[in-house]
Amino acid sequence: MKTLFKILFIFSTVLFASLSCGKKFLDEPPRRVTIQDLLNNPTDGAQRIIAAVYSKLYDWQQHSFSWNGITSMTSDDADKGSDPGDSGADKHELDNWTFNASSISFFEVWESNFQGIGRATYALKFLPEMNLQPDDKDRYTGEARMLRAYFYFNLVRMFGGVPKIDKVLETQADIEAASSRASAEEIYAFIESDLNDAIAKLPVTVTTAENGRVTKGAAQALLAKVSLYQRKWGQAKAMADAVIASGKYSLLPDYAMIWREAGEFSSESIWEVNAVGVDPSKGIEGYFVTQAPRGPDGLGWGFNTPTDDLANAYEPNDKRRAATIIFRGQTLWDGFVVNQGAPNPRYNYKSYVSKTLESFNGDDWNSNKNLRILRLGDILLIKAEAENELGNLEPARTALNQIRVRAGLENTTATNQAEMRMAIWNERRFEMAFEHDRMFDLRRTGRAGQVLRAHGKAYVDGKHDLFPIPQRQIDLSGGKLSQNPGY
Repeated sequence: MKTLFKILFIFSTVLFASLSCGKKFLDEPPRRVTIQDLLNNPTDGAQRIIAAVYSKLYDWQQHSFSWNGITSMTSDDADKGSDPGDSGADKHELDNWTFNASSISFFEVWESNFQGIGRATYALKFLPEMNLQPDDKDRYTGEARMLRAYFYFNLVRMFGGVPKIDKVLETQADIEAASSRASAEEIYAFIESDLNDAIAKLPVTVTTAENGRVTKGAAQALLAKVSLYQRKWGQAKAMADAVIASGKYSLLPDYAMIWREAGEFSSESIWEVNAVGVDPSKGIEGYFVTQAPRGPDGLGWGFNTPTDDLANAYEPNDKRRAATIIFRGQTLWDGFVVNQGAPNPRYNYKSYVSKTLESFNGDDWNSNKNLRILRLGDILLIKAEAENELGNLEPARTALNQIRVRAGLENTTATNQAEMRMAIWNERRFEMAFEHDRMFDLRRTGRAGQVLRAHGKAYVDGKHDLFPIPQRQIDLSGGKLSQNPGY
């Protein structure tokens, strides 16, 4: 058990890097430093402490192969892809819903998110001890709370209740207390507390050089989403309204441009992970190459491929289809031709990186592909859903139609709350495809079993409403961590 929490929370020997979340983020060679070194140099030390929290966003275990497997390949939007003989460790099990508590993907995302929580918690312990300007101290504290809330939101959506870490684990008693699961309701309350504090402390805007650092709008947007999952419709509406009313964000007219380098930090962007495609590169490890078209003259491994069902479900003339799905034999926007002999008929266009017309230095593993975590399109759909559940049909219609008009579609024909609810849920599928929401959306709306069984997935109601707690974590806890039902 001590070994487990050393893995997750010992932070004083973390390899720190420079803070800037712009194109020079983490471009400095790592140096081994101690907490005392950082406390003795508060300005540089505070930057390095918060940079260590941000750096988790780039890890292979955090936002890459396992994350795609859990959030996309389990859904009706994506297949495992790749060659039939390439299982991707357990990705074939995720696709078929034959996984178990020992599947590696669950262990990786559990470990990575808790490492992020540990780093944020250490930051919140030491930042108040530093001799910083009040505004700087507030900002760094707000960033740590926002990031901790994000890591916890990932965990609670996957596993339900998990250990609640609200302080650095310094004694055996602390470790014992943190080795058991808090309820999902307790975790959500903790997330909300962190986000409300972040909202009060974070800046409204950042400079171009700081792109990728979180803002007040990002914390409000995340709280809107957290509220949606708890069916707190009034709070979801209030937070979505605050983001919209800030005047800082607007829909990008061309949906396809959101996913290109030219669309990074566009008017629609609320928060995205800022990857670097020039020397020295620092990207989300393996995010592009694991999903890029496979086969003769291919670009990558070819995993996480759009399903035939998704491709055929778009309304005629929906511009999002062409921006989301690459087809075998297609000529892409930069002139690259996907080989007609590629082993999969479709690939994820949102993860594509141009090696000729975008920043690329030959490093497939750390390519220039920003991950859009929060954007206005999502917030408008959250507003629409919240308004509809509150009985406000016309504001819901207005928000939904903004999304549909941008997609090249006619206004919704929904005439009552039930029809509007289904229209909004349906719109989320196409607007947010391959943005890591589909599986969670199916669960929170109570449709997962019905939808996935219709697509041949072996979804078991009750059991599969949560993913399994990693068996290795249960073993390391000495059995104090309880398993989810059915596993």
